[in-house]
Amino acid sequence: MSEFPLPNASQDLTGQVALVTGATSGLGWRFAQVLASAGATVALTGRREANLQALHKEITDSGGISAWFALDMMDAENIVQTVADVEDALGPISILVNNAGIPDAQLAMQMEVELIDRVLSTNLRGPFILSCEIGRRMKAHKIPGRIVSISSSSAFNYTGMGAALYSTTKAAISRMTETLAVEWARFNINVNAIAPGAFSSEMMDGMLERVGDITEFFPRKRLGQPAQLDSTLLFLCSPASECVTGTIVRVDDGQDPR
Repeated sequence: MSEFPLPNASQDLTGQVALVTGATSGLGWRFAQVLASAGATVALTGRREANLQALHKEITDSGGISAWFALDMMDAENIVQTVADVEDALGPISILVNNAGIPDAQLAMQMEVELIDRVLSTNLRGPFILSCEIGRRMKAHKIPGRIVSISSSSAFNYTGMGAALYSTTKAAISRMTETLAVEWARFNINVNAIAPGAFSSEMMDGMLERVGDITEFFPRKRLGQPAQLDSTLLFLCSPASECVTGTIVRVDDGQDPR
């Protein structure tokens, strides 16, 4: 008789603590709601405290459990302290969703150094520091861990119309996923990534204001909706993905050429 249920596809996150970065809007807002609805206690993090408070209210009003923590992904000391604060308040973190990111929206030769530093710090340096800090604690607590980082279809395809550095950082997030998965598999920490195409979000709204409607170039003539990422997120965060690590799942609605 098999030790596994039929089907072996549980997405129950009851008893787990999940930290979501960039939860103040867009995909991060939805991710936090989804994890809470699956039973996780969710640490909401980001820079806009009023938005975090509003999301916390939505989750608790729906019967979920969450708490919010101000977090600046450019501040390494703040990152480490926030992880400690979350664990003091909620218990050991078993799920991390590296969602926070900012665009550059410029051609490479037009970028000021200050913007280069902000994009690199927010999109890559911060997630790496946060992953390592939480990874150390998962190892020390001897608990299975799930780290899911948000890459992008632009990690694989860049049109040359701006956002070269954003594309570079997202390619690095994909590689970070692969390398940390190799290092941490022995500790039962699974590290994966989602690479969305063009999905409706605050960041996408800003881009559309600058460049106009881009959906006419897509096979299905539409943007993806955050809810269409729910199943991929839950799979990678849940017991269902126990043997999946080092994988980047592209969810792009066929928008990008392969």
